[in-house]
Amino acid sequence: MYIDPETGLLDSARHVPSANADARPDANDISLIVIHSISLPPGEFGAESRWIERFFCNDLPADAHPYFVEICALKVSAHVLIMRTGEIIQFVPFHRRAWHAGVSCYQGRERCNDFSIGIELEGTDDSAFEPVQYQSLAALIIALRKCYPRIGDHIAGHSDIAPGRKTDPGRGFDWALLQRLLKQSTQNQSVRL
Repeated sequence: MYIDPETGLLDSARHVPSANADARPDANDISLIVIHSISLPPGEFGAESRWIERFFCNDLPADAHPYFVEICALKVSAHVLIMRTGEIIQFVPFHRRAWHAGVSCYQGRERCNDFSIGIELEGTDDSAFEPVQYQSLAALIIALRKCYPRIGDHIAGHSDIAPGRKTDPGRGFDWALLQRLLKQSTQNQSVRL
């Protein structure tokens, strides 16, 4: 995977631009990755209609599902979404600010959207994620660290930066597996599950 530092785009992603983004206060301060989980409708995966894409692009029809009435007017996005298949969809160039974290704080710094990259995983707080999602996530994090070295080991869950308000990626997310995959890759080993 390669990120073009000029465009902020990932070469291996499918690009679906979202309007829910703006300029960062400091374009050189990209120093955190925030991991989220999402499914639309809640608990359903792989919908043919790509509800998550439509949600991030302000095109979620309120009448398609009762839950959509509650969220269809929200203006949110993430930089990328990793589907259950491992496919990566990019909504916002990494050098721009995506609207994913909301009211948040990381190591004493508020407004995490200003300096973070938001990665959504298709899933729920209490279900396991797919092995291929971890592989895609680890490869993406490696590419992000190369392009934005200030990230280093600064990786947090949405629940870590917005405790009491958010619970994702939840107990179904295997942090130890992610760390093992990242460690293997830095040791120039093949990434194994």
